[in-house]
Amino acid sequence: MGNENLDFSPGDPTAETQKGPSWGNPRWPLVGGESEDEFTQALDPTAMSIAVKEAAKTAGKALDPAAVEEAAGDSIRAMLLVRLYRVRGHLAANLDPLGLSGREVPEDLTLEWHGFAGQEDKQVYVGGVFGFEWVKVGDLFELLRRTYCGHVGLEYMHITDTEERRFLQDKFESPEDTIQFTSEGKKAILASVIRGEEYENFLGKKYVGTKRFGLDGGESMIPALEAVIKNGSQTGVREIIYGMAHRGRLNVLANVMAKPYKVIFHEFSGGSANPEDVGGSGDVKYHLGTSTDREFDGVTVHMSLVPNPSHLEAVDPVVLGKTRAQQAIRDDLSKHQQVLPVLIHGDAAFAGQGVVWECLGLSGVRGYDTGGCIHFIINNQIGFTTSPKFARNSPYPSDVAKGVQAPILHVNGDDPEAVTFACKLAVEYRQKFGRDIVIDMWCYRRFGHNEGDEPKFTQPLMYDAIKTHPKVSEVYESRLVQEGQIESGYRDELIADFTSLLEDEFQASKSYKPNEADWFAGRWSGLHKPADAEGARRNIETAVSGKLFDSLGRTLTTVPDDVTIHKTLGRVLKAKKEMFDSADGFDWATAEALAFGSLVTEGYGVRLSGQDSGRGTFSQRHAVWVDQTNEEKYIPLSTLPHGKFEVYDSTLSEYGVLGYEYGFALADPKTLVLWEAQFGDFGNGAQIMIDQFIAAGEAKWLRANGLVMLLPHGYEGQGPEHSSARLERFLQLCANDNIQVCNITTPANYFHVLRRQMLRPFRKPLIIMTPKSLLRHPMAKSSAEEFQGDHHFMRIKSDTKEIADDKVKRLVLCSGKVAYDLIEKRDEVGIDDISIVRIEQIYPFPGEPLTGRIKRMKNLEEIVWCQEEPQNNGAWTFVDRLIEDAAFAAGKNLRPIYAGREPAASPATGLAKRHQAQQEGLVSLALDLSNTGKTAKVTLSRPNNGKKA
Repeated sequence: MGNENLDFSPGDPTAETQKGPSWGNPRWPLVGGESEDEFTQALDPTAMSIAVKEAAKTAGKALDPAAVEEAAGDSIRAMLLVRLYRVRGHLAANLDPLGLSGREVPEDLTLEWHGFAGQEDKQVYVGGVFGFEWVKVGDLFELLRRTYCGHVGLEYMHITDTEERRFLQDKFESPEDTIQFTSEGKKAILASVIRGEEYENFLGKKYVGTKRFGLDGGESMIPALEAVIKNGSQTGVREIIYGMAHRGRLNVLANVMAKPYKVIFHEFSGGSANPEDVGGSGDVKYHLGTSTDREFDGVTVHMSLVPNPSHLEAVDPVVLGKTRAQQAIRDDLSKHQQVLPVLIHGDAAFAGQGVVWECLGLSGVRGYDTGGCIHFIINNQIGFTTSPKFARNSPYPSDVAKGVQAPILHVNGDDPEAVTFACKLAVEYRQKFGRDIVIDMWCYRRFGHNEGDEPKFTQPLMYDAIKTHPKVSEVYESRLVQEGQIESGYRDELIADFTSLLEDEFQASKSYKPNEADWFAGRWSGLHKPADAEGARRNIETAVSGKLFDSLGRTLTTVPDDVTIHKTLGRVLKAKKEMFDSADGFDWATAEALAFGSLVTEGYGVRLSGQDSGRGTFSQRHAVWVDQTNEEKYIPLSTLPHGKFEVYDSTLSEYGVLGYEYGFALADPKTLVLWEAQFGDFGNGAQIMIDQFIAAGEAKWLRANGLVMLLPHGYEGQGPEHSSARLERFLQLCANDNIQVCNITTPANYFHVLRRQMLRPFRKPLIIMTPKSLLRHPMAKSSAEEFQGDHHFMRIKSDTKEIADDKVKRLVLCSGKVAYDLIEKRDEVGIDDISIVRIEQIYPFPGEPLTGRIKRMKNLEEIVWCQEEPQNNGAWTFVDRLIEDAAFAAGKNLRPIYAGREPAASPATGLAKRHQAQQEGLVSLALDLSNTGKTAKVTLSRPNNGKKA
C-alpha cells in the first residue's frame, strides 16, 4: 500500500501547523485590492497621488506635481491590472493537459489593454502588492502571469467575505514558494501516481474487456486525496466520509481507502463481497463502499466510502447527512472540525445534475450544515459522448458552486504537485472557514466511457491527442529528472516493485473468501437482521407508563412565563390540556408529540425535517412556538432530558433533503429520523432516493436504515397533486422484507408505530401515508388508555361497531381515511351485517391476523376492497392476491371485490362536485347500497368467483 508517512511539505508538521503552511506569504498583510473599500481607495486619483508622493519621498525620490500625477495614473492602471488578474486570471491558466481547449488570453489581461505597451521597464507604485512598493511593469506582469495563469487557476473574487478573500490571496500570491515540496515529498507523489496508473494497467491486462471505469488520465487525484488525509489529520480531522461515482472508484478503494487488492481481484473474478449466508442481491464492484483506518504522523483517521447506485450524484446528500450524524455523535456540531465530507464528481454530472445544487444549497443552513465539503471534480472534458460545449453554456463545470460563494481551484491534472497543493489549500480553507470549496482537475479519459467503449465515434480529434499523450507519471518523471530529484530509471523500479505486489495479491485472491459482513458494527452493535418478516414484528412493547404520559402532557401544554405565543396556538394548547385532563380525545399531533417525547426521555434522538415541519403543513404540529414579540423559538420537546429532539424547516428540496436524512439514519440507528413531505406526492421529486437507496440499499449493500417518510395522503377534493402520495409506487417496491408501508387511521396506532421503529432490535425504512382531514376528524381520536398498559401497534384495526362474527355477510377491507367515510355511511343507513376492517400496515402484509379474522366469520359471503384511489393506483393491485390467499387459508373460496374509482391517468379530479360524487359512489358500492354511484366514475369489479355484480 501507500506510504503512510508521506512528506508532502518541508519542515516539521507540528511546527507547520503552528506557524502556518510552507507556502504562506511572510510579507503579510498585503496592501491594495484586499477589499472593496481598499481597492476603491487605490483607484481614487487624489488618494493615489498622495500615496505616490509619500512613497517617493520615503524612497528619496523628488517628483514634481506633473510627475506625481503621471505616477498616480500609472499606479491606478497597474492596480487595475492586478485586480483583473485576481478576478479573471484563471481564464488564461494552463489547465488542459491535451492543449485542445483553445483558451486564449483575454484582452483585458494584456499590457496593451492597460496602456503599458512597450513600457515593461517603467517603475510603478503598487503600495505593497506582492510585497513591492515600486516595481517594474514587466516584472509585475510576469509575476501575475506566473501566479494566476500557471497550472492552478483560482476563482475567489466572487466571495463577499473579505477575510476569506485575503486568506486565499495570501496563500496564492507567495511568489517564491506557492507550490513547494521536499525531495521526499516529490518522490512520494510520483509513487502514488504510479500506483494509480499501474493498478489500472494491471486490471486491464488481467480482466480484459471488463468494465472498471478506470481513472486512466486522472491519476493525480491519488496523491491529492492522500494529502487531504494527511493535512486533515494535522488540523483536527479524525474521520473522512467520501462519496463518488464510478470513474476511478476502484482505484480510490485500493490506493486511498486501503481496501486489499486481493479482495477487489476476488470481486473481479465474480466472487461475493460478503459471506454467502448473509443474503442480499449484491451489486457491481464499482458501486460498493468500504471503511478503513489510516494513520499519518501518528494520527489515525477513519475513512468510509459510501456505496452508491449508477444514478449520477445521488450519493452526495447521503454523504452529507451521514457526516452530520457523525459530527453529532462526536459532539462536533459546533466546530465541524473532526468529520470531513469529500465528494468526488464527474465534470458533466456536476454541471448537469440538479441534486448537486440542492446539496450546495444545504451548506451553512441550520440543521444541515456540515462545516463545508471538499468537492473534487474529475474533469475529463467529456460526458459519456458529449463535449462540454454541447453540455453547458458556462466556461467551467464548477460554475454552479459560485452560487454559495465557494472558492474554485482549477488545476492541470498532468501536474500532480499542483493538484496536491490544491487539496492542501482546500483542507486548510475548509477547516478555517467551515465552507465548501471546489477543486476542478482538468484531465482526460484515456479510454471510452467504459473500457469496452469506442470514444473515436464521437471525439476523434480528442482521442488522437490522447493516444500520443504521455502518462501523468511520465510527464512528472521527466520534470523530476530535470530538477535533479531522481535518476532516470527510478520510475521503472517503482513500477516493477508495485507490479510484483499486485501479482502476489492476484494469486492470493484465488483462495480468498470473505468471512465477515461489514454490517452491524460500531454504533449498530446490538442490532441485527430480523429473523422473519412476520414474527419479528410481534411482542414489541411500545406502551408508556402513566407517570411518563402525564409528565409529557405537562411539557406539551405549559407555556413559560417569558414566552408570548399566538392566540390561536393558545386555544390549541388549551384543547390539548383538556385531552390530558379528560384522558380522552387525543388527536394525531398530540399522539405524535407523545411518541417523540417518550423516545427522547428514554435516551433516543428524534430528528424531523421537511419544508414546514416546525408548524406542520396543516398547522397541526406546533412543535415550535414562536414568540410573537421577538420571533424567538421555544421547542417544548427539546427541554426533555436524556435524548435530543430536533425539528427543522428544510430548504425547498425533496431529492437532496430526503437523501440527507437517509444518510443521517444510515449513520445513527439510535435517532428516529423522519422526513416529511409537504404533500405526499412531492416525494416524486426524490424518486431516485426512494428506488435506489431506501427500498434497495439493504439488499444491494447490506446497509440497514430506519428512516421514516411521512407522506400526507387522502382524497379531499384538493386536486391531483394534493391527494395521492402514490401509495402504489411504494408497494411495487416491496419485497424481501425491505420496507414497511402503513396507512394508519388512529392517533394511538401512529404513536405505537413510531415507538416500535426504535424499540425493536432491527431497522427498516417506514413509509407512512399520513392524513390531512383525519388530523382533526372527530372519529380519529384515541383515549389515554390506548397509549398505556399492554397496548401496541395494530397491523389491522377492528370495526368501531361491535358486530357478531357469525352475523357478518360482507367484509369491507380498506386503509386510511375512507374507513371513516364507510363507517359513517353504514351506521347512518343502519346496516348490521357488514364489518369494516382497516389494514393499517399494508407491507409486510398482515396475512396471519387477517386469516384469523376471516376464519371467525362463518357466514361470510363477500370480501370487498374499498379505496379512494383510482383502480390503477392505490393498494388494490398489491393486496388483491394477498387477501385472496388469506381467505383461502381461512377456508373461504372468495376473491376480493374492488370498489373504488375507475382507472385514471390523473390521480384525482380537481373539481369539488365531481370528487364528492365519486366519493359517495365508491362508498355506496362498497356497502352494496342500491341506486347509487351511477353518475360517478367508480367501479364495482367482481372476479369470476361464481357471483354476479
